[in-house]
Amino acid sequence: MAGDRDRFSTATRLKVLGEQTAARVYRSQSRRQARRPRLTGRAAILLMVLCTLVVALAYPMRQYVSQRNDIADQRQQVRDAKARVEQLRDEKARLQDDAYVERLAREHLHYVRPGETSYTVIDPDARKRAPRDRGATDRPWYTNLWDGVDTADRAGDR
Repeated sequence: MAGDRDRFSTATRLKVLGEQTAARVYRSQSRRQARRPRLTGRAAILLMVLCTLVVALAYPMRQYVSQRNDIADQRQQVRDAKARVEQLRDEKARLQDDAYVERLAREHLHYVRPGETSYTVIDPDARKRAPRDRGATDRPWYTNLWDGVDTADRAGDR
């Protein structure tokens, strides 16, 4: 029995010794982790390099995006200008046709061919709608034009 007690006490002693050793190792690791800074030197340098890159690239990236937008705007203006040029070319081609020019002169300038009689239909309600232009429909268009120029000239003298 004495051997059992020695053996048991040796096993118990080893167990206790193992627990004490484990506790010391755990306390030692806890102290090291508590003393160790969370940010190591390498991590701090890496963080500083990343921040520097972000700051260094922020302005050029903003410029790049801004210039891309400007380029897109310029391309849209070019497309609009090309469309306008096509419209003007079509208008120029139509104006080369004498029949089209004659039709425009008849519609807008009230021209008539020799021997034709021109009739102007006056809306009876026109005087009610525009009392300030009384008599403007009774006069030729060029008289109204010169009256407008004279009115604008008088307004500029004030």
